[in-house]
Amino acid sequence: MLNNVALGLLIFAVLMFFYGIIAIHDIPYLIAKKRNHPHQDAIHVAGWVSLFTLHVLWPFLWIWATLYRPERGWGFRQIEDEQAREREELDRLRTEVSAMQTRLAALESRSTQDSSASQGD
Repeated sequence: MLNNVALGLLIFAVLMFFYGIIAIHDIPYLIAKKRNHPHQDAIHVAGWVSLFTLHVLWPFLWIWATLYRPERGWGFRQIEDEQAREREELDRLRTEVSAMQTRLAALESRSTQDSSASQGD
């Protein structure tokens, strides 16, 4: 009788262990589904592949699933906006440097005229 109870507990523990592993492997898919990820089916399939390849892909699936957010997408718009701001700042600085070069050239020409006029006296 005690052997049957021990065998039943062993079978139950093994089944719960395997169920737990399968449930853990579905976490990236559930994240992707919650975020309405455009690649959620690929993440789900890759989760099963990871299950059969000793969990090698699983951390990458987690990252892949969490990168996408519905309100900002992949986040490239933020990078593009920042690059546009930097381009505008660079253009402004180039314009300012060009104006300074023009002023410097005018000052240098005035200085050479003044020095040539004073030598002529």
